[in-house]
Amino acid sequence: MLHNRIQMIISKLQPSCSFIALTMMAWLWSSRVVPRVSGCDGFDGLFQPNWAPEHLECEGDQTKLTLDSSSGCGFGSRKTYLFGLTSVQIKLVQGDSAGTVTAFYMSSDGPNHDELDFEFLGNQSGEPYLVQTNVYVDGMGDREQRPSLWFDPTTDFHTYSLFWNRRFIMFLVDGIPVRVFTNKEESHGMPYPKSQPMRVRGSVWNADDWATQGGRLKTNWSHAPFVSSFRSFNIDACELSPATDDIATKCGQLGQYWWDKPSFNEVGRRWSRQLTWARKKHLVYDYCEDKLRFTELPKECAD
Repeated sequence: MLHNRIQMIISKLQPSCSFIALTMMAWLWSSRVVPRVSGCDGFDGLFQPNWAPEHLECEGDQTKLTLDSSSGCGFGSRKTYLFGLTSVQIKLVQGDSAGTVTAFYMSSDGPNHDELDFEFLGNQSGEPYLVQTNVYVDGMGDREQRPSLWFDPTTDFHTYSLFWNRRFIMFLVDGIPVRVFTNKEESHGMPYPKSQPMRVRGSVWNADDWATQGGRLKTNWSHAPFVSSFRSFNIDACELSPATDDIATKCGQLGQYWWDKPSFNEVGRRWSRQLTWARKKHLVYDYCEDKLRFTELPKECAD
């Protein structure tokens, strides 16, 4: 099948090229959806600061987010999106990053929001980063999984991607899935994010009350400023203007876009094998296995 052929291409690519292989799917299936790519020069056209704009700086093709003792910072996309694929390359805070969090995520507006999170939890020099993924539906989160990474994310840029359709959400690192969240609304009665358009967001902030070793390691402000660098933003998704576009008309027709094609009804065999490898070798924490935290495991944890 074409899907399996493309997965084979992804497995042979260098990490920095993995998103290119993913966007090939869109080109092969639909000429109407064109990936939107923004370097530093186009950042203002695609995004806007959410807070502390003085802590965001463009340098070459990079957008640098800075945390110091006065503030962190964050940005969000000007448009909202419902389903599709979004990606960015990030080089994380170097050295002693304990207490800091760098985030790449999608989130809708309002208190009962939907959200898909990559949160990179800093650590002492020489200790590995952990990645916390989370899924919020109607304002309810507490669905954390924490994989480690198989590389040092502070020495070079790596690609982090969120794939989202009506059937599943996939978190990818350099094209390798580290988590899949499946729509179990019909089978388990568990809500699934499918009706709230989200903005693409990024941020860096101080979270030393919980981020590193449960809050035991605090941010060492003598090592500030803490800088994470973002580049190569890609958004290939159903774009909405919240004030004017009708969701059902523009994004709700099944089969309208490449991510709704039958090949994406479920995770393919190659990605399933990669996910099994990532979970076996790198998964540190899974809320679905935390029986001390939950007297009754959440519904979506059932097979």
